[in-house]
Amino acid sequence: MDARIKEAVDLFTEVMVYGTERVIKSVDDPLWKEYSPEQIQLLKLIGREQRITSGRLAVMQGVHKSAVSSRIKKLLEKDLIRVVETANRREKLLELTDKGIHIQKQSDKVLTEYVEKLFGQYIADEEIEQFLTIFRKLKDIIKTDGV
Repeated sequence: MDARIKEAVDLFTEVMVYGTERVIKSVDDPLWKEYSPEQIQLLKLIGREQRITSGRLAVMQGVHKSAVSSRIKKLLEKDLIRVVETANRREKLLELTDKGIHIQKQSDKVLTEYVEKLFGQYIADEEIEQFLTIFRKLKDIIKTDGV
């Protein structure tokens, strides 16, 4: 195995784990106190997919379906998502409500402002361009692979 690929995977994992922790601890916004990071992530996933099953959400978050069910219940109670009936009565899809869309956009704004401030202090514009080029390529590879 190419040692660089292993290092890239290790660095990516480390940035995701510690980066998420730092953002959660550093972002001082009422939104982040009212909703858990997992709930915010669920809103983002549902918003991106528009309509999605709870089973698919569990796979995407890498957790057991019961963990997602608990999060979904809380989001339903807060009127951020709704269940959409389909022709197949056994399949239930989830989608954002207008309130959910608003909260998801607000969360994105807070997160983007924080990361922009952080990047602005430590990362040059050309490095951001390199980052974007690589991550766009990775996204295309992953999407092409059927994930």
